[in-house]
Amino acid sequence: MKSKLFYILLIFPFVVTYSQNYDWVKHDSLVKAGINQIYSIELDKAEKTFDKIVKEYPTHPSGKFFKAMITWWRILVNLDDESMDEKFYDQLEEVIEMCDDILDKNENNVDAMFFKGGALGFRGQLLAIRESWVKAALDGKEGLDLIFRSYKVNPKNIDVQLGFGIYHYYADVIPKKFPAVKPFMVFFPKGDKERGIKELENVAWNGRYTRIEARSFLQKLTFQFEEQMEESRKWGKILLNDFPDNPVFQRYYGLSFVKENNYSDASKIFRDIYNKCKRGLPGYNKRFEREATYYIGNDFLIKNIADSSAFYFSKSEKLSRELDKNGESGFLINTVLFLGMLNDLLGNRETAKKYYNETLRLKERNNSHQLAKRYLIEPYRK
Repeated sequence: MKSKLFYILLIFPFVVTYSQNYDWVKHDSLVKAGINQIYSIELDKAEKTFDKIVKEYPTHPSGKFFKAMITWWRILVNLDDESMDEKFYDQLEEVIEMCDDILDKNENNVDAMFFKGGALGFRGQLLAIRESWVKAALDGKEGLDLIFRSYKVNPKNIDVQLGFGIYHYYADVIPKKFPAVKPFMVFFPKGDKERGIKELENVAWNGRYTRIEARSFLQKLTFQFEEQMEESRKWGKILLNDFPDNPVFQRYYGLSFVKENNYSDASKIFRDIYNKCKRGLPGYNKRFEREATYYIGNDFLIKNIADSSAFYFSKSEKLSRELDKNGESGFLINTVLFLGMLNDLLGNRETAKKYYNETLRLKERNNSHQLAKRYLIEPYRK
């Protein structure tokens, strides 16, 4: 959780500005098409689009930067897989070196400042996820400085407010909620939550290239920190209207109903996610399928439809056993306990006892051990 909360301080926007000595209209069109392909999780198509940009505009950092963002989304939809980390770092290093070469010739080149800041921000983000805190903080500090520098050169660029908005919001909120982060904040300017939200909203409606990223952040922060589920769903609906097959956007939308214990509406979203997983849509992998079957199973459990609930929880159990390579997830612990309870309801007492005993071997989650001990003595009844 700490990694998820801290790395968002280090993110910087997708920002594209242009030199005056080439056809920026065509470049603009290609970049926007490629960005839409990234958010649509059409990552193979995006690769071709940005390969073309790299070929046709070899002196501009945008092509290489967004090729790294394709890798970032491949990582984002499956954070447990670290096999692409080094590729991502290498791609970002290429962007940084290219931008440094440009800045050596012109220290006020806005494009180079933006893309170097973005590369440092995303590198810091992954470093934080992997819990390399010091390296992440250093990248975040350098990237933030570049964002402020670029704003001084071109203060009319609305897109730059994404970087400010993200920073101002999280630099205010996170240290208050998570004191362990405070030592890192001595490197950074003071935050301002309300200012950050206004800046993000301005970009979400008026940004040119960072509009989608601003909406994505507003969906997440209203869910995670503000706990305003209706507001989170507002941004989720807008995002899914444009990108209906983005599993990350869809997952947060579904979780906003879970947060309200509205499993009936949540299950509709997660059933769609489950169906997309079974159809093999890009990005809809086993992690999303495991979560979808878990929440569908919860809905049937609440409705006291034991056989259907057990069917989906069994799927979630199987996927958890496959995915939980770094320790027992909450999905597995809860699912094992629930399967014990469901087998009791279905009259399978010996199977239920097997699941209760396994619950006791797993680590404690909430009151899982207490419940397992109780149901080993007396069968669970609704």
